[in-house]
Amino acid sequence: MATTADVEYNYLGKTGVKVSNICLGTMTFGKQEGGPFNFYDTPTHSDEKMAHTLINRFVDLGGNFIDTANVYTGGSSETIIGNWFQSKQSNRNDVVLATKVRFNTKDKEPNNLGLSRRHITQALEGSLQRLQTEYIDLYQGHGWDNATPVEETLRTFADLVRCGKIHYYGYSNLCGWQLQQVVDTYKTLGLQPCVTLQQQYSLLHRESEWEPFMVCQNEGIAVLPWSPLTGGLLTGKFKREGVPDASTSRVGYMLAQKAFGQLGAWSQFSGDDQYWQIIDVLKQISNENDKTIAQVALKWVLQKSCVASVVIGATSLKQLEENMAAGSTQWQLTDEQMEALDTVSPNNKPYPYNMLWNARNAGRYNPFYEKSVKIPKSSI
Repeated sequence: MATTADVEYNYLGKTGVKVSNICLGTMTFGKQEGGPFNFYDTPTHSDEKMAHTLINRFVDLGGNFIDTANVYTGGSSETIIGNWFQSKQSNRNDVVLATKVRFNTKDKEPNNLGLSRRHITQALEGSLQRLQTEYIDLYQGHGWDNATPVEETLRTFADLVRCGKIHYYGYSNLCGWQLQQVVDTYKTLGLQPCVTLQQQYSLLHRESEWEPFMVCQNEGIAVLPWSPLTGGLLTGKFKREGVPDASTSRVGYMLAQKAFGQLGAWSQFSGDDQYWQIIDVLKQISNENDKTIAQVALKWVLQKSCVASVVIGATSLKQLEENMAAGSTQWQLTDEQMEALDTVSPNNKPYPYNMLWNARNAGRYNPFYEKSVKIPKSSI
């Protein structure tokens, strides 16, 4: 199969580093029996051979950005990537590698979690060993740690940058005030800035548009959406009257297991009329563009101005190739198509957002004032 490099490359926030607009997410690399929330042992997880095949094809198609975490499949995801680096030693500098720290990997050890200096430095050493590399390009706090002062966490990240073990740091899964506290702290202390926010974002999950993404817009922080297809719910492969197959989809497996459904719960959406309206609009736009429903859903995320790269998962070469094509520079959704998707997808404004971000404020955008936020028409 001929190789193509048709993806676009965007700056990773305020850094001078460019990453492919499609990032290969590796949560499905390896398997962890009895893992948290049951989603690390689904039938769609890839063994090492298949994972390496997917990485090779991703790179062939122009991808240079790979994301993992120390908790993914109990560390197996990082190990699989490290073994790929070992077999492709000359390629390490061609890849922008991201991993994460925060959650517990050893349940009985009380200090083996959080964003304390102790845990961050220990977790990083473990990640470096599994990944078989001397440095991490982007090290991300996997969530907020209510027990550790932000100053301690940011000073640790800064020290790791200075000694060359990480190049940049970011966060994942924060609300607006938490991200703003991070920003205010690194500015006050004169530390290296946070460059990315990895956040759940899709046509079904737009909550972060209200505050976290506004902070990102103000501060030049790049957004890295995860689960842009909401666990497969935005692919159009499910039928309203049917039950997802537990052997071929995470949605079906989680339903059968009656397990944690944050990544896309069939019980939450199957009876939701708005969900099916979104699917109908996606079908219409996919026909207009001669693209798959998944490609249209991904393109909607990609065309949001604060997004640098979209984190996708893949369990087959066909799925990878189709989803990578969403990053192609050869096609775009029109303004009318973007507005149609904005309008049909849920983005309700509870108080006080319904007063803060209405037509009166939307008309008060000042491009010369960095704190002036440009409100999307669909949000008015």
